[in-house]
Amino acid sequence: MPAYLLLLLAVLSRLLPHAGWWNFTAVGGVLLYFGARRSWREMLVPFAALIATDFYLTVFWYHYSFQWQGYLTTWTWYLMAMALGHILLSARTTVVRVAAGALLGPTSFFMLSNYAVWVGGTMYAHSLAGLGTCYLAGLPFYRNDLASTAIVAGLAFGVPVLVRRFSSSQGQAALASR
Repeated sequence: MPAYLLLLLAVLSRLLPHAGWWNFTAVGGVLLYFGARRSWREMLVPFAALIATDFYLTVFWYHYSFQWQGYLTTWTWYLMAMALGHILLSARTTVVRVAAGALLGPTSFFMLSNYAVWVGGTMYAHSLAGLGTCYLAGLPFYRNDLASTAIVAGLAFGVPVLVRRFSSSQGQAALASR
């Protein structure tokens, strides 16, 4: 159930106006968590929800025509982020593994999406300098994605551990006082 509640948080973080949140979205951290805690079959739910969110934002929020080809990189990354969560965090979850996921998730999106913009677009010259300029222009978005993924993944994986430890220590204190 927590994975689905977090998925709702991820969708809402995309839909609510968030310019004041430094473009904070819960997508990266939630996809890592969903991949770690749910079955492969269930990963179709967040995938479909995020595709629907992309469609809604494009057509109804930004008033552009929807061209699915422009989203293939992003949709591929959604699947990759859940696979990363499954591979890295499903069997064994440690602080180091969560930190690695929180670093690898946004970094892979940054590398993949900026490369796709450079290859498929006309904004940047198709040269090494153009590729560098493209990655440089994406750094503020990468910073924000890295921070939001670290916060969401840290809370999603860390809060249950803290709750278990706190309730365990409370139970031991109650037994000791008898």
